[in-house]
Amino acid sequence: MSDTNREVRLDKWLWAARFYKTRSIARDMIDGGKVQVDGQRGRPAKAIKVGMLVTLRQGHDLREVEVLAVSDQRGGAPQAATLYRETDASISAREQAAANRRLVSSGPDHRPDKKDRRAIDKFRRNQL
Repeated sequence: MSDTNREVRLDKWLWAARFYKTRSIARDMIDGGKVQVDGQRGRPAKAIKVGMLVTLRQGHDLREVEVLAVSDQRGGAPQAATLYRETDASISAREQAAANRRLVSSGPDHRPDKKDRRAIDKFRRNQL
């Protein structure tokens, strides 16, 4: 399924690694600037090699993964998980963001007044 010496298109690799359901969605995310390769904006035809660092957005989550193997065939989830390793910093950042979303979603029982809106705006500015 995978070979460490070859190169695969970025959109195919994202699809094969099961980050996105279809290649067209992967291509749209790349074109929309949601995917970076080694700190630079990606292109769908960018050649992915072992050792590259891919940063991508999935919904609310920002993931940073290291490419361990390349493949252009989509397999099962256990096989797809062998293609990459998520960095420790990325895991902790995603967990922190999830905890923050849980706190924000368990809001008050009333509509926010002016003071509440200012507090919400201040909180959101600090998260960026």
